[in-house]
Amino acid sequence: MPLGHAPGVNGAYEAHAHDFPGLTYFSADGGIVRTGRQVRHVEAGDLFVIAPGDVMGQAHSDDLAGAQGWGVFFAADALGPDTPGAHLAWRTHPLLFPFVHGGAIGALRLKVPPAERNEWVTRIMALHDELQQRREGYREAVSAHLVLLLVGVSRLAADVVGDLRENAEPLLAEVFDVIERRYPEPLSLREVAAAVSISPGHLTSTVRRRTGRTVQEWITERRMVQARRLLAVTDLPVGDIGRQVGFHDAGYFARTFGKLHGMSPTRWRRFNHLNGR
Repeated sequence: MPLGHAPGVNGAYEAHAHDFPGLTYFSADGGIVRTGRQVRHVEAGDLFVIAPGDVMGQAHSDDLAGAQGWGVFFAADALGPDTPGAHLAWRTHPLLFPFVHGGAIGALRLKVPPAERNEWVTRIMALHDELQQRREGYREAVSAHLVLLLVGVSRLAADVVGDLRENAEPLLAEVFDVIERRYPEPLSLREVAAAVSISPGHLTSTVRRRTGRTVQEWITERRMVQARRLLAVTDLPVGDIGRQVGFHDAGYFARTFGKLHGMSPTRWRRFNHLNGR
């Protein structure tokens, strides 16, 4: 839907968080977005990835004055009947991993390159038209357009570390950089702390306060992101995938995956294997 606030808002809408994922895309400069602790001035090509739990700031009637943009909000099961239960799907579907980034820093801000911006507008308008007209087959068309949007988001979200640096979170950027480089290896809290030159206790409290998760949880999450990708797009044995993402014990990998996703890696692959669709 097109973005904007009604004239009567004027700060009446308090800071709030959604329990579903969403995107906001801006095709031109103009307006501000209040997210987390920040007020961000909108620039052409800005794409905000809003995860469940991300705090959006108090809205004012003139926040989006002059803005040109659209919002796409959806339940995780909008991706189809084979998606695991909605309470898990936004964390487990291979196209939804950009929405797992910790709500304390606010919505993830990505930048659509100039050459791709017309294509983004076309995709969003096609989705909007299908929802408005509701012609025969519109549900399948909406799902297809949404998948294309999420593929685009996934490609743009590769540089999470760069986003953290842009948003004045240099310590988090360093931590995520270490995790990104070393997650396939044995990696502990102490080793991450040594790499960023602070004590393990200080690192633990800082990362938990700013992201709501521990360093070890972020290491595990990064490993799970790669595991989900490999399960979805390859036929590698589950044990080999576990070893590639830092679990040298196949049984421990399977138990960890099952605890986080509510199903075994093999069952998750049956739901989500992209080569078989």
